[in-house]
Amino acid sequence: MGRRIVTTRYQSTGGSVDTYFDKVIKYIPADIVGAWVAVTGLINSGSDVPTSLLLWIAFGAGTVLTALWTIKQTSVPNKKPAKTQVLVSTGSFIVWVFALGDPFATLGFYRPLYGSLLLIFYTLAIGLVTPAEN
Repeated sequence: MGRRIVTTRYQSTGGSVDTYFDKVIKYIPADIVGAWVAVTGLINSGSDVPTSLLLWIAFGAGTVLTALWTIKQTSVPNKKPAKTQVLVSTGSFIVWVFALGDPFATLGFYRPLYGSLLLIFYTLAIGLVTPAEN
């Protein structure tokens, strides 16, 4: 199973189109989120380091990396880039980071409840997104 979301499958090629649950799994960049958890653990365990600054830099780098990684993982010869999937996956990374707290916990408005609720509703909604590119 490739990482790209399949919305059309011709009978001669076999296989099937991705279901709601397949799309949810493919939209969430679990590998990047896992790396994020490791990075935040390392940064938070450091002493005498600008923790907040490092977390924001790592967040920016993770956001860019998510987009680039998704482009690479979804590229298929002779097909347009999976722009919708790249945007939704990048949004997924941002939502996961927001739900996990760091670095958003440094902002005055942030409450863990907001992140948890956003994560639940975003994850339920992304399975309804069917990309136009195929």
